[in-house]
Amino acid sequence: MKLILWLLALFAAAVAVTLTAKNITGHASLTMPPYQLELPLNEFIVGVLAAFFVFYVLVRFILGIFGYSKKHRHKKTDEMLLSGLKAYFEGDFIKAQKNAAIALNLADSSTAKAISAVIAARSAQKLGDTTARDQHINNAISAAPDEKSLCLTAKAEFQLNQGQYHEALDSLQLLYSEGGLQSSAALMLELQAQQQAGNWDAVIELAEILEKRTSTNKAEIRQLRHAAQIENIRAKASDVQALNQYWQHISPLEKMDSKLCAAATRAYIALGNCAMANQIIEQNLPYSWDDELIELYSACLGNHVSRQIECAEVWLKAQPNNAQLLLTLGKLCTYCELWGKAQNYLEASVSVAPGQKAHFAIAQLHEKLGKHELAMDHYNKGLELTLRHLG
Repeated sequence: MKLILWLLALFAAAVAVTLTAKNITGHASLTMPPYQLELPLNEFIVGVLAAFFVFYVLVRFILGIFGYSKKHRHKKTDEMLLSGLKAYFEGDFIKAQKNAAIALNLADSSTAKAISAVIAARSAQKLGDTTARDQHINNAISAAPDEKSLCLTAKAEFQLNQGQYHEALDSLQLLYSEGGLQSSAALMLELQAQQQAGNWDAVIELAEILEKRTSTNKAEIRQLRHAAQIENIRAKASDVQALNQYWQHISPLEKMDSKLCAAATRAYIALGNCAMANQIIEQNLPYSWDDELIELYSACLGNHVSRQIECAEVWLKAQPNNAQLLLTLGKLCTYCELWGKAQNYLEASVSVAPGQKAHFAIAQLHEKLGKHELAMDHYNKGLELTLRHLG
């Protein structure tokens, strides 16, 4: 419609000029040595208008051809990109890689190039073709430098999946060198890479950053941070100074976490520091009643076992049917050669919840008392429970 209006306007202008030109006298002289052309002025005006009209139509025709070609190219790019994306989610990775690669070659915009490359690369990854995968990513990085973040993030993820955490960290450093606020996805990949590298301080630091962002799964981040803290404590089990420093900097609220306390207790036991190990248990146990901590209370015995028995007996008033606490008291009394109390506690533990560890403890007690038949009976019961548990 717009073209028709333009044509009508041009024809109207031509008619008006032609009518006007009839009343115009004079000549126009065109000189182009060695040629010279003279025309009546009215014919010259009409000729100029006709030439302009032909030139205008020709330009519009040429631009229309190029415009159609570009529009067709964009349409083909969109079709291949969407088709590749659909095939990827349907699990047809051969088709997904093929169509995404076509879209990568046709695309004009950096965003379309990067998205196409990542789809093709992920499809190649699914097919186990790492060479094609890396080629797609490298092509996109070269062809679409403005969208480098998408490509480098995908590359780091591929490297992590192969356990190449050093290479993944290098890829992420290239991404960070661009500056600006880094995406949560990139930071999450770095966290995973630091996990694989065993850099637990870095994992905790990244978890604290991610936990403040609205785009992350808070529960997952807290779990990762908690696991990193436990691993950090285990890693410091050979250096008492490093362990002391780390444990002192943990917040009082976190020290109430039974799993962290258990990890710290084991680390101090490994260093032979029974006093600190038992102190951690005594501070935490009345709040958690964690069986692991109760069991560890009899794992490190020194010169203060009598005081440990007194503490455990106070706890027993609050937890009279706690089988693990009864077993721990039995072990502590056995160590102090309080045979009667030890037997009572151990038998009470078995009566509350029969377990192989309690039966073995009773068996060892009977051996010390010279009651070998009773000892053998409890060894058999403990072995039976062990086999049943394994089965």
